[in-house]
Amino acid sequence: MATATHAHPTAKTYWLIALFLGVVTAVEVAVPYIDALDPIRAVLLILLGSAKFAVVVAVFMHLRYDLKAYRFYFLIGLAGAIVVFAVVLASFRAF
Repeated sequence: MATATHAHPTAKTYWLIALFLGVVTAVEVAVPYIDALDPIRAVLLILLGSAKFAVVVAVFMHLRYDLKAYRFYFLIGLAGAIVVFAVVLASFRAF
């Protein structure tokens, strides 16, 4: 029985990801203190959090290195979770 192998991240990749996550986190911490960003604060924080989420999922859950079908399954589950979350918020009239 053959087993599928795929490339694994190197130590350098992990250090670069740690640096990226650290920088993005520092920006996220700084954003609330910058008054000029008031009009776009929420959108900016959502985008920064989404970028961190995507990097962590791609590398640490190995979706970047696995079959594309796994990414598809993950995205379907993620979309379903977002829809369920929106329905729950709507049912409590949070929108």
